[in-house]
Amino acid sequence: MISLPPTRLKELLLKAGVVDAEAFSTVEEEANRKRQNVIDLLISKGLLNKDYFYVLLADAIGVPRINLGDVKIDEGVMNLIPEDVARQRGVILFGKLPSGVFQAAMEDPTDLETIDFLNLRLHGKIEPYLATDEDLNRGFLLYHERITQDFKKIIEESIKESLHLKVVGDLKQAAEDIPIVAIVDNLLSYAISSRSSDIHFEALDDVILVRFRIDGVLHEIIRMPKQIHPAITARIKILSGLRVDEHTHPQDGRFRYKLGENLIDVRVSIIPTFYGEKVEMRLLNAAQKPISLAEIGMFDDTIKFIKEGIAKTYGMVLVCGPTGSGKTTTLYSIMNILNRPEVNIVTIEDPIEYDMRYVNQTQVNVAAGITFASGLRSILRQDPNIIMVGEIRDTETANISVQSALTGHLVLSSIHTNDAPTAIPRLIDIGVPPFLVSAVVNVICAQRLTRRIHIDCVESYTPDSEMRKSFEREIKGLGVSSETQIPKTFYRGKGCSACNFTGFLGRVGIFEAMEVTEEIRKVITGENLNLDSIRELARKQGMVTMLEDGLRKVQLGITTIEEVFRVIRE
Repeated sequence: MISLPPTRLKELLLKAGVVDAEAFSTVEEEANRKRQNVIDLLISKGLLNKDYFYVLLADAIGVPRINLGDVKIDEGVMNLIPEDVARQRGVILFGKLPSGVFQAAMEDPTDLETIDFLNLRLHGKIEPYLATDEDLNRGFLLYHERITQDFKKIIEESIKESLHLKVVGDLKQAAEDIPIVAIVDNLLSYAISSRSSDIHFEALDDVILVRFRIDGVLHEIIRMPKQIHPAITARIKILSGLRVDEHTHPQDGRFRYKLGENLIDVRVSIIPTFYGEKVEMRLLNAAQKPISLAEIGMFDDTIKFIKEGIAKTYGMVLVCGPTGSGKTTTLYSIMNILNRPEVNIVTIEDPIEYDMRYVNQTQVNVAAGITFASGLRSILRQDPNIIMVGEIRDTETANISVQSALTGHLVLSSIHTNDAPTAIPRLIDIGVPPFLVSAVVNVICAQRLTRRIHIDCVESYTPDSEMRKSFEREIKGLGVSSETQIPKTFYRGKGCSACNFTGFLGRVGIFEAMEVTEEIRKVITGENLNLDSIRELARKQGMVTMLEDGLRKVQLGITTIEEVFRVIRE
């Protein structure tokens, strides 16, 4: 949505008689407190009609207002701008005037940088129109419908053609045949356009089941005939540089796939199952850059603990959580803070998920003898200030990491535990003596990823007494009994075309950060390590638990309480 200076926005609404000064100030204060847009809050409270506001806004900035529901969008013109660019820029090309001027619906027609970009890209001129986010989503849905229709049509045609192939003989030849190539390419393209993080090819007794993981949840996409399974698997093996004739042992590989302007790293894992080989493909945007801790969902109180932990020139900073909880993204965000000209940052990762400028990144390669432990030994000869170890999995890696932290290096790493306090006994179980754990660990951050409510279709509701009791029981079961922690008002996404009627779009983290203070160090080195004592001390010293952080985000309308319960149980 276009952003007007608060004074100008207030002047516009007061002049139109929409709200009075007192009501505007009250809502503005609430919006600042909840980190929400003032206009969105006025609309959600029923104080402002959205369509009328856009009429006022169009008049104020001197551009025409467009309702894309009332016009026929010229898809030929629309497709001159790829969907990812259109979404990023908040623009839909919907027509072309006889004079050759392109008509563009924009969320911010005052964005001169985007207008210049479009003029240059189209080798022409555009006429901007003001459109609501719902209008733009109608256009984005056309992209999706076209992709979906094209995908289904091509897949169906390719499957029909592939059924005539003899895939029992030369698998390499079958994997290079056009129908098989088209099936794999279109599944990859569709997955990327759907914001999928993973593709699963699962061999059942009679079909191949294809599922995409979108915003952390698996969705069935298509079922394909079982007889093309060998050729599909062979095609993926060829792309990944794996052995086509190996079917009884697991294999791991990777390749890069280009879709439009996006370059995607595809990590491939293949394992034998009862009904045939299962393929898992992890999709990573090679051009994605690290984002700030605030952007991944951390609030200031948690960021404070992290920044205090990394301000020290030595010690360990640990990020913990299950697989797929966003640990690597958090580590990259931390490295982004530390990435300065005067420091040498070296990493050992499996795999390197994002290319980070001025950071020396090393990839684990077991075949070449590069493991986390051996790579870490080599890194210590590279004069590092900061070392990032992708994951502490074994005793050797743990002990070398601890020794590195003791000898003047800041070590960043991840470890699989459910919460921050549990990372302490986990390190001890791996084989690190308690006195060393106490000496080197600065801060531990635990996290999960919840689906984010789609802001364009969010609605508030008040749960009935039965639902509230259910939430109370759930929270008590997670070890929290205070009723004051349950918000009075909840939010959810109604579902719309832009979020595929799920009510969610994207993900956001919930976190807890525990500073290892002198009091906690004494408990770690005490005669009997008591996890409850560590947790209680951390709470007294200001740690906000993941559940509490999740409930804060529920109260702000960022996620749902059901999502918080779901991910904390992981």
